[in-house]
Amino acid sequence: FSPSVLGTREHWDAAYERELQTFQDIGDTGEIWFGEESMVRIIRWLQKHKVPLDSSVLDIGTGNGVLLVELAKSGYMNLTGIDYSPSAIQLSEKVRDKEGMSNIKLKVEDFLTPSAELSGFDVCIDKGTFDAISLDPSDAAGKRQLYVASLGRVLKPEGFFLITSCNWTKEELLNEFREGFEILEELPTPKFCFGGRIGNSVTALVFQRK
Repeated sequence: FSPSVLGTREHWDAAYERELQTFQDIGDTGEIWFGEESMVRIIRWLQKHKVPLDSSVLDIGTGNGVLLVELAKSGYMNLTGIDYSPSAIQLSEKVRDKEGMSNIKLKVEDFLTPSAELSGFDVCIDKGTFDAISLDPSDAAGKRQLYVASLGRVLKPEGFFLITSCNWTKEELLNEFREGFEILEELPTPKFCFGGRIGNSVTALVFQRK
């Protein structure tokens, strides 16, 4: 991929500072990455596979924390969100508090260098964070390797990893996560038609840690 400001911390700090101000001004929680259907898709999969409501869930790059709020509304109780942008965590805390979901834990953490206490999760979820890392102007390939290594550390053996991406195809993601993970399922995503060819603009996969 071509390097982009979307891969820089400065971009996301500025973006979430704006969203934080907007939330304080008018109560708007800001953008939901990949739309509400992406959250419904994740929650339906967890419910369909009877993932226990007390399972520990980590939202990697939580942003405004809306996914965690929806998980909490669906009955999930052991929820943690991390983001390397302090502004994002400030925003997600305000969204959490407005919704009265005090059991959601939120922390400023860089997933590429996770703290020791960030471990033992049953489920890890990524909506767009791996995409953003892939656009980092400084050593994106190395940072993708760090991401996979971090995932292996924080996710329990046989734990589930649900990733939603608009930059990577199924085959490419299978290659990126070939070390230590196996594919369980590809989730249905919206299709588009262009020039007579049908394709998916978004890829959503479920992996299991070996």
